[in-house]
Amino acid sequence: MKDRDRELHRARVVSSVAATIISLACGTNYVYSAWAPQFADKLHLTTTESNLIGLAGNLGMYSMGVPIGLFVDHRGPRPAVIAGSLLLAFGYFPISAAFETGSGSVPVLCVFSFLTGLGGCMAFNAAVKTSALNWPHHRGTATAFPLAAFGLSAFFFSLLGGLLFPGNTSAFLSLLAIGTFFMTFAGYFFLKVYPHTSYHSLSAGDPTSTGSQRLHRTPSSDRAKAARHPGHSHYRSLGSEPGRSPTSYTTPLADESAGAVEGAQPLQESVCAGSSKDTGPVPRTLDETDVEVVLPIQSSDTAFHEVDETSSLMSKSSSPSSSLAGDVLVQNSVDLDRSHRIDIRGLRLLRNLDFWQLFAILGVLAGIGLMTINNIGHDVNALWKKFDAKVTEGFLVKRQQMHVSILSVGSFIGRLLSGIGSDYLVKSLQASRAWCLVIAGGLFCIAQLCAVNIENPHFLGFVSGLSGLGYGFLFGVFPSIVAEAFGIHGLSQNWGFMTLSPVISGNIFNLFYGVVFDSHSIVGPDGDRTCPDGLDCYKNAYYVTLVASWFGIAVTLMTIRNQYRQRLNEEGKVAAED
Repeated sequence: MKDRDRELHRARVVSSVAATIISLACGTNYVYSAWAPQFADKLHLTTTESNLIGLAGNLGMYSMGVPIGLFVDHRGPRPAVIAGSLLLAFGYFPISAAFETGSGSVPVLCVFSFLTGLGGCMAFNAAVKTSALNWPHHRGTATAFPLAAFGLSAFFFSLLGGLLFPGNTSAFLSLLAIGTFFMTFAGYFFLKVYPHTSYHSLSAGDPTSTGSQRLHRTPSSDRAKAARHPGHSHYRSLGSEPGRSPTSYTTPLADESAGAVEGAQPLQESVCAGSSKDTGPVPRTLDETDVEVVLPIQSSDTAFHEVDETSSLMSKSSSPSSSLAGDVLVQNSVDLDRSHRIDIRGLRLLRNLDFWQLFAILGVLAGIGLMTINNIGHDVNALWKKFDAKVTEGFLVKRQQMHVSILSVGSFIGRLLSGIGSDYLVKSLQASRAWCLVIAGGLFCIAQLCAVNIENPHFLGFVSGLSGLGYGFLFGVFPSIVAEAFGIHGLSQNWGFMTLSPVISGNIFNLFYGVVFDSHSIVGPDGDRTCPDGLDCYKNAYYVTLVASWFGIAVTLMTIRNQYRQRLNEEGKVAAED
């Protein structure tokens, strides 16, 4: 038994490594600025058209979270990985070919860019969910690796491209096409969910041992099958492949060889999916050899823990609809009492003022970050071409990749700091977790001030670094805020609605940046576009995002004030009831 446990442990480690490698290939939408300016020059695209292509990738990443989550939950993670790898290939290979030929339709290129975002989203969700299910008692640590890898994806490919193909945009696009496909496709063969199952003998008369369990009569054919395989760690009554279609696993009771009581009736209880109501004491007229216990996922201190590829990532009281994307994971310090007590979703969510406040905050702040993420390459080109007229394309590509790396690392650090910082705010200061959003807004505000003042390209790292840090702070804490505000039961679907806001704001800010940049650009006789104005090429766009950052901070402070009042009212009601 110990040898099998060690073997399963090794297999789970291998699966986690595969999940991390897959995730490393999924965040390549954030590396867009490393190749976008050269791509636009080669195809004679305007900055606005270039931004449309980048936005299509963001659209594929952000807008499809809920349906992809449903797909992953119903089909399991592995089909999502293989689909994601194919979509990444179908997206990046045509884009690479378009750069080679120097021609391509903007709408068609937008479709290919959308496929890259969609493929990355599918494979990433599958990787995170697999890690969470394989390590149910160490979920935070297990999911930290793929989450971190996703955040460092842009850094990884920028660094690799700079080392292998310095200044070569064509080779870099080929690297993205080949690398993302093979990393996800190879990971598919090692990414598996290994259920935590064991025999669990229960006394039929013990009320404490039968709570939250549904009892069903075991057909004689199933009992015979179980008796022929006494060494199996689990037995599936539906006889399907591991981790695919069954709603639940069934575990035969210990005394399988005893005769069945033919006249015994199954104990039935109608409960909502995902609920944890007790069935009450089991009548002693039921012989334990005639029933099989369907055990739900237990809490972290329970030895028996059964999961499969279609299991929920939420707690045992979560509904199936709350287990969607798999990447919606919250800090341990979330107010679980409140988040389990309330359940706001669907139409009720749309009528809730807090939802629209948080929707506006995420939209505004994420849109600010996405504008810099998608356009830092254009910033680099504009400043360097005015600073040094003799600068080469190879040098510009290296600088673009450097700033993409700075953004990526900044985002990674921001996610770590927001997790630690928000836990400190809640546990030590008894303050709202939303103060981290104020910090994110402040970082974006400083980044915009730097962007409208820095003319020397050597200092542009302040813009990319602060933007990445603010973006990481924002997304590192926001799922936990959503869980505390509207309940953990509908977290994934609520988060899916929330992530629609960056799609809206990102489009607005990026397109405005494109319009501003194009208004300062000069079109040459051969169709080449250049902007000789340096900082003035894009400064007005950052003035708009500067005002937007002030707006985001103001709405965040209003939200904190409203949450404080609501918490006082709730505490008053609880005190009155006591």
